[in-house]
Amino acid sequence: MDFVEPLDRYEPQERYARARLREIIREKGHSLSALARLIGRNPAYLHQYVGRGSPRHLDEPDLMKIAEFLGVDHEVIATREIVRPRSSRMPDSGDTEGFVQVPRLPLEASAGPGAFSAEEISYDAFQFSRRWLREMGLEGADLTAIRVEGDSMEPLLRSGDEIFVDRNKRGGEGVFVVRIGDALHVKQVQSRGPGDIALISANDAYAPIELAREEIEIIGRVVWKGGRL
Repeated sequence: MDFVEPLDRYEPQERYARARLREIIREKGHSLSALARLIGRNPAYLHQYVGRGSPRHLDEPDLMKIAEFLGVDHEVIATREIVRPRSSRMPDSGDTEGFVQVPRLPLEASAGPGAFSAEEISYDAFQFSRRWLREMGLEGADLTAIRVEGDSMEPLLRSGDEIFVDRNKRGGEGVFVVRIGDALHVKQVQSRGPGDIALISANDAYAPIELAREEIEIIGRVVWKGGRL
C-alpha cells in the first residue's frame, strides 16, 4: 500500500480534491505512479502532490488529461477553479449532453496464440457523443478500446480491428476478452458444465480451447468493432 502523509495542513478544498483523486485512482484499479507516467512525469510526482502538496496545484494540461483518463469532471479533482475563455468553448450544436472519451490501451487481444498484456495506461482515446452511445445501447458502459491481433476470429473480427470492451459485462452470451496468465485472447466463451468453459474461435481452422473456469479472467464483453475496409 502506498504511504501517504496526513493532509490536515491543507485547506479543506485542496484536501478534499487530493483525497478524492486518490480514491478514484484506487477505485478504478490504477496507481499514482502509473498516472504520473501517463502525464509524462516521474513516478513520484503524484505521490508528492497527494501526500505533500508539492506542487500545490496540478498544471491544467495534466489535470485535464488525468480527468479524461479517469472519466471524471476535472472540477472533482481540481484544487483551484479553471476558467475557460468563452471563445474556446465548443459552439452550441443543440446537443447539450457532451462527449465521452473511450481510452485506447496499448494492448492487443489475440485472435490467435495469445498476446502479452502491457501496462493498462491510455495512450490515446476515441470520442463519442453520449447520444450515439445511448443509441448503440452503450450508455453507462465501462468502455476501453484495444486492437485485435491474429486471424482466429475471422470473419467476425480481423487482425487490426479496434474493439470496444465493456468491463461491466462479464457474463452471458457473446464475444469476450479474457486473460489466461499474461496473455489476452478474444473468443466466444461457452459453458461446458459446472466449472468448465470453452473458448471458441470464429475461424473453423482453430479448435476450441477447453479450460477450468478458474484458469481465466474475463475482462469484459466485446460490444463494438471498427476497422479499415
